[in-house]
Amino acid sequence: MAAGRKPMRYGHTEGHTDVCFDGCGGYIVTCGSDGDVRIWENLDDDDPKSINVGEKAYSCALKNGRLVTAVSNNTVQIHTFPEGAPDGILTRFTMNANHVVFNSDGTKIAAGSSDFMVKVVEVTDSSKQKTFRGHDAPVLSLAFDPKDVFLASASCDGSVRVWKIADQTCVTSWLLLLKCNDVINAKSICRLGWQPGSGKLLAVPVDKVVKLYRRETWDNQFDLSDTFVTQPLNVVVWSPCGQYLAAGSVDGSIVVWKVETQECIERMKHEKNYTICGLAWHPKYGQIAYTDTEGNLGLLENIGDGKKPNDKVASAMAKDYNDLFDGEDDNYLNGDMIEPQSSPKAVANEEDGGDDDDDDLRPTSGHPRRMIIDDDDNSLDIGLIKANSNLLGKEVDDDDQAGGFSAFPASSTQQPLYDGPVPTPKQKPFQSGSTPVHLMHRFMVWNSVGIIRCYNDEQDNAIDIEFHDTSIHHATHLPNSLNHTMADLSNEAILLACESTEELASKLHCIHFSSWDANKEWTVDMPEDEDIEAVCLGQGWAACATSALLVRVFTVGGVQKEIFSLPGSVVSMAGHGEQLIIAYHRGTGFDGDQCLGVQLLELGKKKKQVLHGDPLSLTKKSYLSWIGFSAEGTPCYVDSEGIVRMLNRGLGNTWIPVCNVREHCKGKSDHYWVVGIHENPQQLRCIPCKGARFPPTLPRPAVAILSFKLPYCQVTTEKGQMEEQYWRSVVFHNHVDYLSKNGYELDENAKSQSAKEQQELLMKLFALSCKLEREFRCVELADLMTQNVVNLAIKYASRSRRLNLAQRLSEMAVEKASELATALEEEEEEEEEDFRSHLNAGYSKSATEWNRLPIRNVQQDQETEDAEEADAFEEVEETPEAHEQRPNPFSKGTVSREVTTPKSAVIASSSQGRVNPFKVSSNKKDPVVPSANVLDSMSKYSKKTPSSSSRVVNKQKPPVIKPLIPKPKSKQALAASFFQVHTSNSSEKTMEEREEKAENESPVVKVAAQENTENKRPKTGFQLWLEENRANILTDNPGLNEAEVIKEGMSRFRMLSSEERMVWTEKAKGGTVNDLTEAKKRKRPTAGEDEGKKNPEEKSADLNLSKKIKPLDQSTNVKLSAFAFKQS
Repeated sequence: MAAGRKPMRYGHTEGHTDVCFDGCGGYIVTCGSDGDVRIWENLDDDDPKSINVGEKAYSCALKNGRLVTAVSNNTVQIHTFPEGAPDGILTRFTMNANHVVFNSDGTKIAAGSSDFMVKVVEVTDSSKQKTFRGHDAPVLSLAFDPKDVFLASASCDGSVRVWKIADQTCVTSWLLLLKCNDVINAKSICRLGWQPGSGKLLAVPVDKVVKLYRRETWDNQFDLSDTFVTQPLNVVVWSPCGQYLAAGSVDGSIVVWKVETQECIERMKHEKNYTICGLAWHPKYGQIAYTDTEGNLGLLENIGDGKKPNDKVASAMAKDYNDLFDGEDDNYLNGDMIEPQSSPKAVANEEDGGDDDDDDLRPTSGHPRRMIIDDDDNSLDIGLIKANSNLLGKEVDDDDQAGGFSAFPASSTQQPLYDGPVPTPKQKPFQSGSTPVHLMHRFMVWNSVGIIRCYNDEQDNAIDIEFHDTSIHHATHLPNSLNHTMADLSNEAILLACESTEELASKLHCIHFSSWDANKEWTVDMPEDEDIEAVCLGQGWAACATSALLVRVFTVGGVQKEIFSLPGSVVSMAGHGEQLIIAYHRGTGFDGDQCLGVQLLELGKKKKQVLHGDPLSLTKKSYLSWIGFSAEGTPCYVDSEGIVRMLNRGLGNTWIPVCNVREHCKGKSDHYWVVGIHENPQQLRCIPCKGARFPPTLPRPAVAILSFKLPYCQVTTEKGQMEEQYWRSVVFHNHVDYLSKNGYELDENAKSQSAKEQQELLMKLFALSCKLEREFRCVELADLMTQNVVNLAIKYASRSRRLNLAQRLSEMAVEKASELATALEEEEEEEEEDFRSHLNAGYSKSATEWNRLPIRNVQQDQETEDAEEADAFEEVEETPEAHEQRPNPFSKGTVSREVTTPKSAVIASSSQGRVNPFKVSSNKKDPVVPSANVLDSMSKYSKKTPSSSSRVVNKQKPPVIKPLIPKPKSKQALAASFFQVHTSNSSEKTMEEREEKAENESPVVKVAAQENTENKRPKTGFQLWLEENRANILTDNPGLNEAEVIKEGMSRFRMLSSEERMVWTEKAKGGTVNDLTEAKKRKRPTAGEDEGKKNPEEKSADLNLSKKIKPLDQSTNVKLSAFAFKQS
């Protein structure tokens, strides 16, 4: 069986590291240059016990419950094991000791120091010491003869000596090593090794070979070497049986020889080629623990014919695993790998760790059940999960039956074995932001409000509560007499819960510190046989999930509220504001996957369920490790593989991965422990954990801030990067809409800033696609833009000479405006019900009278339009005014756009005398004048704001509009009114006044404003009245939007006497035609007057533009081109 290598673990800081096993192999012990000794239950122990023994620890040895360390304060110390309590100093040197070893029975230790001395000390009585003098340089390493007769030592003076312990004399000396002046300069630390048992051979690593010397004769029996070893060997270690010898080199090679045949049976290479400085062989099995000079710990398995571990290292793993998963799965058997807690493949093992009687029943093969199931070494026959666990009590000689079960009767024909997917043990309930319950010092919760720590040791069983913001509440210390294991913390209260015991029921305990009441605490006992498994707090409520598959909701003051059932046992729950999220087991997962569901409820006044037990997406073979809400109230969760997912309310409440914290980890064993998520600013707050999944309570962990990154493709390219930024901005601002719907006040600046950022990214993507000549992609991007930015895109496209694109975009702009108007209409439908009926009544009288004159022209117009469409462009070029023609591609696009919409309300001048149906008959004789007016008004608008010029492009082509037949205001009419150029003098002024205000308003308000002021329909009496009195209304009620102005106007208009109202109605009827005619006649002078009336800000804005105003007699095309190509 080939040796297996597990991923290395970070154990200590960079520097020399030593390793050993305890007597029965239940623990791996390492020491390093950080001065810590770490006690690992196995390689996957995420929380190794740590004992600080000094500033630096150079070497450690362990036997009979005594841990001896050589420390940088020149002493050799002793600690109890595994407690780690200091037990005195065994001996001192004048410089630091470099190596310390036990003899075979653990009664003596030997230590070698940089002051050239070697000492042998009795453990029970440190006054009995022997000193060995003779080396002329620092001592590198030592080895006790298993029979306690000799002691071997290697030194920087290049010699290896053998001493007789009894009389402290040197028996022999070989000059084998390169001389140096200090341990740090030595090519090799030359860790020696006597053959266990007989002590027949002494192994010495010399350069690239291991020399073996025979006891008593001290001659070189033979050398062990291998071509795999290319650098000096640093350390050797014998297997406990004495048949194998392992050696580690300075370039990370590990080789194992069978000594009897001198053949090399294993060759392994360190994953990063670091120097191997510590090797230890498992006392019972074919496992070798090794450490390197960077402080990492590794494990090789299945060396030689070593049996599969069935001892404490394995059963300790099972214990950890049971803490994570349900106890019902205890009869799983161990596979050939010790799986980490992070992998739900690992299985529980209830066999006694110290019982070695069963060892001979374990097959030597590393795959004892390969014949049962092929896809997973840790799998188990599904039908046999509940089989008896005494199966190993029988004599089994055959590999095929090594995995057999006593539940199956022996039969001559073997039954076919199950070979399908294997169920995953269910994850146990947990509190987000807590560390495992079995720890003496642990976090009960760490969230955005504060931290709750629990201390449960000999001195104290207490709970400490600390608030990040002490203005909420001061830090609190509570006794924990009820042994609370669950907690949550909010701005209002502290919630604690404990499991039931034989005497006491499971209790929910709440400390409502924000209450004005004198009595702030309340407790509720659960019914018999019902245990609380998870708790959470929201705004004004608390909830707990119990083992009876119930969720119980309480007010924060202690009133019992709703109770509802869960479809499966709870895994975790969290609250924020009115929202409650619950993760639970939907069913049984298979092949390492958990099968979880999630419910999201809103417990406000309108109670509703948002997620109805939808499946919770987890990475393959992972489990849930954190669930909660962002500071803004968006549900999020994290799985054990480090993927952070967030609810995307903008895509039907789906989950989107927003970060992979593993990408930020430096080592395989490092993790980030999430404590909070913020969407604005985008921050993932978590605690880096070196070599563990969670932080210790002391020293206080520091919080790191990670950035989010959506897993979009090709984010190294400019396009991929901008796409990722755009969609991240969209996802992280979904909460704005959600909160505004729920009546929260929002920071408008932040909202507009995010919209601006998104539109900028779209514009950059648009420009990039333009450069790459991907016009279809440009249109797709424009679809995501707001209307103003589409106009900017049109300008960009026309400047880039992409006429086809510019035309398509302008069509899209019209559609967008139409949609915007429709949306606005739907929003205001209810509010304006009254107003609409009033307007319709007005139209039914005045519109028909007004329409009598020009109606014939409109009919003519429609009849001739189809014939004219084909050669409309030529007609434009033939117009008498077309004398300053210059080639302008955009003007062609403009005209062709008008042609595609036959019922266009604004028509380019043509020799056919086509007129605008909205113009009065007195103007029919000179069709060019209205066109000139229209274009003139365009140039006039282009001076007002940068965005208004781009809007005017679209005003040339409104959708169908016929105000001739009285009917209710249609969606098209609204859209058209958004685009039409208005002519009434008073409304122009109003428009100018409002344009400035609208600059800072949202686009919707701007649309509403334009919609009402740019209306060319015949005015009703109310509309005329409103125009004159609008200023008064706005003065009395500043900050009203258009809909509110109309409502206020309606109420005031109704308060007028019927005579006054009649006067206005008559004005509307009688004055419409004349007013319009007057307006046309006065158009040019008005433009001039308006210039004079503009406020100073507008004038200054217009300085740059004044040069660009063209003479009045220029052609249509020239005017359009001026508009399209000049900066507005």
